Amino acid sequence: MYKHILVAADGSATSDKALNEAINLAKDQHASLKIVYTIDDASIFTAADVPDAVGIEQSWIEAGHKILDTAKQKADAAGVEVETKLLQTDIMGEKIADAIVNEAKSWPADLLVAGTHGRRGLAHLLMGSVAEGIVRVSPVPLLLIRRS
Repeated sequence: MYKHILVAADGSATSDKALNEAINLAKDQHASLKIVYTIDDASIFTAADVPDAVGIEQSWIEAGHKILDTAKQKADAAGVEVETKLLQTDIMGEKIADAIVNEAKSWPADLLVAGTHGRRGLAHLLMGSVAEGIVRVSPVPLLLIRRS
């Protein structure tokens, strides 16, 4: 049923659960897997008080590559065809969710998998939700994995 599964990774425990689910599903469906990590460049470079925006961006890029490498090793060990991609939101106003959905469209994925932290109330209001953003704009089915 699914041939191309895209999973969003961020290195959190919830994201790791989503990755494991995506790997199991890709293995079961004989599907290829794409793992993406997204950096919100726009928020770094538009913050007036950031003293070393370029240094922070480089640190995030390095961290993203480490997360992607670890995730790829997991998928490789499971025998799943996998590729990884680091995404950056360099367009003003583009959100992480938009970058993930745009990658899903261009690949093209027929399923998106993402973790959701299940924040509510003030935490949700202040931090927003990438998963909620994906739900709003994804043209393909979305499997959300909650943290336990």
